[in-house]
Amino acid sequence: MNVMQPIPAETANAADPQAEISARLERLPITREVFWARNIVGAATFFDGYTVIAIAYAMPVLVREWGLTPSQTGMILSMGYLGQLIGAILFGWLAEKVGRLKVLLFTILLFVSMDVACLFAAGAGMMMAFRFVQGIGTGGEVPVASAYINELIGSKGRGKFFLLYEVMFLLGLVGAGLIGYFMVPVYGWKAMFVVGLVPAIIMIPLRWFLKESPRWLAANGRYSEANAIVTRMEESARAAGKELPEPKLIQAPVRRKSDWRELFQGIYLKRTLSIWAMWFTAYTVANGTITWLPTLYRQVFNLPLQTSIFYGFLTSVGGVIAVIDKVGRKRWYTGALLLAPVPLLALAWLGATSPIQVLVLAGLAYAIVQTVTFSLYLYSAEIYPTRLRALGTGTGSAWLRLGSSAGPILVGTVMSSMGIQYVFASFAAILIVGAIITVLFAVETKDRVLEELSP
Repeated sequence: MNVMQPIPAETANAADPQAEISARLERLPITREVFWARNIVGAATFFDGYTVIAIAYAMPVLVREWGLTPSQTGMILSMGYLGQLIGAILFGWLAEKVGRLKVLLFTILLFVSMDVACLFAAGAGMMMAFRFVQGIGTGGEVPVASAYINELIGSKGRGKFFLLYEVMFLLGLVGAGLIGYFMVPVYGWKAMFVVGLVPAIIMIPLRWFLKESPRWLAANGRYSEANAIVTRMEESARAAGKELPEPKLIQAPVRRKSDWRELFQGIYLKRTLSIWAMWFTAYTVANGTITWLPTLYRQVFNLPLQTSIFYGFLTSVGGVIAVIDKVGRKRWYTGALLLAPVPLLALAWLGATSPIQVLVLAGLAYAIVQTVTFSLYLYSAEIYPTRLRALGTGTGSAWLRLGSSAGPILVGTVMSSMGIQYVFASFAAILIVGAIITVLFAVETKDRVLEELSP
């Protein structure tokens, strides 16, 4: 690949706002504005994580209360992910046209309203419909937020900065587990949705304190707005006692409008196909595991409701504890996707005959896979240019939704026809395919400038 090199400021094309804005952002430390932007968007992402998994902790009660069949259970769990597929593509495309923040505000209003609607669901059909529309909102929020956070920060420390934001999604999973464990047995399944409204309502006014992405503004010809935002960030850094070096400009690529067809052209074709495969394989296993475990513990092993929910919660905690080492994206993903099948195959060989086997081995596999899912939004936003970043991240995460939808359905189908141990064998095979594609086609992005990676 033809890597762009830094060029002296005096010889750079001063008329190119994208090159200038990027260079000025690259030299900035983490300013107060960027710190709070990450925290505010992170609060929304916490709620996204809570919303995605809340239905799993309500499901053991709904199965008995509504007399749900395994296929109905799988469809309720999957409908949210199918909605997220549509939202990821639609709002990823829209964010390239109208900006990151307008889309973020609309998506959070959409999934909050559907959280209210879920409280009034009277049966499986209504819950499927509400979860589908809610999924459209959650599916749109996360990829656009990821593009936005990536565009605010320079290459040095970008991974750590972003993952500290992304951990809020995992904390949302844990928060749902805590609420499910302590409140569902006492107050019923509706407690999951009532409590979920609190952080969302707090988040809505906080959105107004955020500023639009300077990289997006510059890429869309709104240089004066981008300049004002970056200037404020520079003044904030100097006020904090930071000395700013001269910006090192990167020769900017030819200006182009966002065009979805570019995802399948040039260097982006391999990137697109590989990230789609990574999203699909990792999330088929991760969400197939975490959404079904509370119900599996209840129906297969006949554990009390509190124990069923608590075991499912422990699996989420395992994912939070597992963190990515500083070894580079590609190397870590390959290793994790090859390591996670080991406990899954052991579980299949043992027959998954006890809840402790499932808790320990499935929990370990989930924790390993979670280190991949935990950072794929970071990686997706790194491998595309500003004109494609939200769209590329959105379409990539659409395969997250397909995998997340396929996972619960696969569990229900395989468990009914073949037995629970074959569920885990199937998951192991899926992860191995993902590892092979990663090692063959993924690119390394660690510590590289966004404009350098993606001309």
